[in-house]
Amino acid sequence: MSEHALKHGKAIPSLVPARMDRLPWTRFHWMIVVGLGVSWILDGLEIQLVSLVGNVLKEPETLHLSTAQVGLMASVYLGGEVVGALVFGRLTDRLGRRSLFIVTLLVYLLASGLAGLSWDLTSLLIFRFLAGMGIGGEYAAINSAIDELIPSRFRGRVDIGVNGTYWAGALIGSAVGLVFLNKDIVPIEWGWRLCFLIGPVMGLIIIYLRRHIPESPRWLMTHGRVEEAERTVDDIEETVRRQGGELREVSDDEAIELVDYPPVTYREIARVMLRDYRSRSFLGFSMMVTQAFLYNAIFFTYALVLKSYFGLSDSSVALYFFPFAIGNLAGPLLLGRLFDTIGRRKMIFGTYTLSAIVLFITALLFNAGALNAASLTGLWCVVFFFASAGASSAYLTVSEIFPIELRGQAISFFFAISQLTGGVIAPYLFASLIGSGDNPARGPLTVGYIVGAAVMLAGGIIAWVFGVDAEGKSLENIAKPLSATGGATRFQGATPRVPRTERREP
Repeated sequence: MSEHALKHGKAIPSLVPARMDRLPWTRFHWMIVVGLGVSWILDGLEIQLVSLVGNVLKEPETLHLSTAQVGLMASVYLGGEVVGALVFGRLTDRLGRRSLFIVTLLVYLLASGLAGLSWDLTSLLIFRFLAGMGIGGEYAAINSAIDELIPSRFRGRVDIGVNGTYWAGALIGSAVGLVFLNKDIVPIEWGWRLCFLIGPVMGLIIIYLRRHIPESPRWLMTHGRVEEAERTVDDIEETVRRQGGELREVSDDEAIELVDYPPVTYREIARVMLRDYRSRSFLGFSMMVTQAFLYNAIFFTYALVLKSYFGLSDSSVALYFFPFAIGNLAGPLLLGRLFDTIGRRKMIFGTYTLSAIVLFITALLFNAGALNAASLTGLWCVVFFFASAGASSAYLTVSEIFPIELRGQAISFFFAISQLTGGVIAPYLFASLIGSGDNPARGPLTVGYIVGAAVMLAGGIIAWVFGVDAEGKSLENIAKPLSATGGATRFQGATPRVPRTERREP
């Protein structure tokens, strides 16, 4: 099999996808899950620590920030995530998954570590923006790599479980904050700086694992490096055999025909996403925005709700976060397998709808004054047990329903849209609905909860109508690579037309 033939426009077959998808689960795949999945843990850690550090940074012994400046720090980090996702998403499709998931982790490690050495607001904002860029870039590179390296029959549960580990990071951040931000244990001028070093310490351990994770053979295959892709699969198969895995033979009729394909331009991305795969783009947009709206609405205001309506202190609110986070973590881990067995559309519809129903019931009970802080938190745990699995499936969906040549950019686009809509609008809207005074009004916030339930229900219905039954199917069957020849994709899902890019002759 010759790379020279591919470069000269001759269509050649490749068994790379079939060989990767038929691999049994071994320690090699656990290495991928641990080495790449840590990015979500780091993001959860960062978000939670920053929310805890905010009040400390207002003290005269630290940076003596104002409340507005603390809020600006969080917004700058979010902005860095959006920029990083867009920049590194583009680069991971052009330069490869492995190159970028090493670079993005290094960017995060350096920037987050330097944030702990900040000497004023300006330096802190710069370092937080860069740390956000690293994590935002991780999302595009990591989700692409995981989906392309994990066998198709395990892809759903792995992707959903990995995305759900964001809440493991949040739990770690809360536990660390209880120690490092306790003035009786660590001096106040040092505690906040140590918090920013926890992520880099974890990252230094993980970067060793990433050095042993290969480039995605699928990316190599579709970027003219066919021989290198075959050699990479040979090495992976040898590793799997050493670890006790048994491999079935693949037949020639499982091959995919490839031709050389130029780098994808922004114009072509727009054509593929807005014309050829417009229903899938609508699906991805709807799922990402609806889950982001609900998450940011509840998560960024839960402390205000517990303090305003139930009179909890700051220290008590911190303890209520733990069951909330555990519910969010348990959902993806326990329900993830069902997305591969029961199916994508059914489970997405089910998780979105159940979270909407429980939230609607919560809103009615809250308005009636029938809940206390513990029972409200318990209902939130149930809501987000389902919503967390649904939210993770949104990232899975946008990473597997578009051609490989623009997978990273598709993830980054939808991630940026969800962050800018749900991350900006929802917290401000719900915070403004929280009443003030000794006996704050519950009606406005109740309406907000009902709106949140309606938004999630709409997301579930859209997924049921436009969703793609991608469970157990090769990525190349879900969305045919632009560099592949032949007829329509064998499994086209919700987009029946054959894109013009797929009819192009070599």
